[in-house]
Amino acid sequence: MATPAAEHRIDVALVAALLRDQHPDLADRPLRVVASGWDNVVVRAGDDLAVRLPRRAAAARLVAHEQRWLPDIAARVGGVVAVPEPVRTGRPALGYPWTWSVVPWLPGRPAGERPQGEAVARTLAAFLDRLHVPAPADAPVNPVRAVPLATRTDAVLTRLATADVPRAAELAALWRTAAGEPTHTGPPVWVHGDLHPFNLLVQRQPLGDEHLSAVVDFGDVTSGDPAVDLATRWLTFDRAGRRAFAALVPADAATWTRARGWAVSLASALAVTDDDAFRTTAAAAIDAVLDD
Repeated sequence: MATPAAEHRIDVALVAALLRDQHPDLADRPLRVVASGWDNVVVRAGDDLAVRLPRRAAAARLVAHEQRWLPDIAARVGGVVAVPEPVRTGRPALGYPWTWSVVPWLPGRPAGERPQGEAVARTLAAFLDRLHVPAPADAPVNPVRAVPLATRTDAVLTRLATADVPRAAELAALWRTAAGEPTHTGPPVWVHGDLHPFNLLVQRQPLGDEHLSAVVDFGDVTSGDPAVDLATRWLTFDRAGRRAFAALVPADAATWTRARGWAVSLASALAVTDDDAFRTTAAAAIDAVLDD
């Protein structure tokens, strides 16, 4: 699956013009494009800020969710780990059609560069303990995350029918078992919704261990079944990290089975992308979820 084409050209010149128009006190900062992902372009602005702009219309709604809800979420989880709470917002202007954000520049490297161990697992479990609380009635609705697994069966089995996903027959059997589990019966809770390791940043501590420095990209934030976030157990961690994470997360057996199903869904989605790093992570996650 190819990365979707950008629907609007975003470059340093556009970002500089938008800042001059709406945040002139930031307009003289040095700018450079540091990421152009599935949904957004990130432009670093000086040492401590970044500008995050949707590159397609579908992502604009997700940025609006972040602007609305991240301040509340940051107040809840900020004592554990940093999140990119917007410090400024921008409106459509100068031919650019969507809202955009200025966020803190959060240092670190993607956790997906290698499997993570117990230290990162402990912090991520603490983050989820604070995040997974009942969400308000007007929380964003996400039709593909934190929903009953059975509603995703067609999409998942379609991916598993391709040649891009290793061990597809085993994954399909695991998926059918997970999708047959009872659905989440508790109150809908806040979930990140896309807690794969490339949305986690880690830094090395002075004594050599890595720690979780930030959780980013809350565009899929929604309410529902926390199992979707628990899938990160197989996507992010090595064997010791998986054990530590499972021991610290208060989930019952049915929730963990659904989490395995979500790991199948997320890993298969990563496996069919055109990104080499995503596919490498997907292959490791598939082995972990099947062999643990």
